Amino acid sequence: MFDLIKKTMLAGVGFAAMTKDKVEQVIKEYIEKGEITEKEGKDLLNEFMQKSEHARKDMETRLEEMIQGVLKRMKIATQDDIKAIDERIKVLEQKPPSADH
Repeated sequence: MFDLIKKTMLAGVGFAAMTKDKVEQVIKEYIEKGEITEKEGKDLLNEFMQKSEHARKDMETRLEEMIQGVLKRMKIATQDDIKAIDERIKVLEQKPPSADH
């Protein structure tokens, strides 16, 4: 399942990079045709990049929440769970043996 999620995320990154290249190409063509100025093209690309970054962060947050939900439903221990258990074991190991044994 992790591999599928990883591949999906990498595909999204590849798509975003391809889109940026395409946007740059289209903007360059508009500049060459004189339909927009170089400054307008630069501003347009910057706006695209900001919106793209915002969308990427939003997708990353939603994906992380979804993964956490799946892991919780599958009852798989998280790193925090394992760390808490490890701390409890350390505390128990430091206690002297009880007189009952």
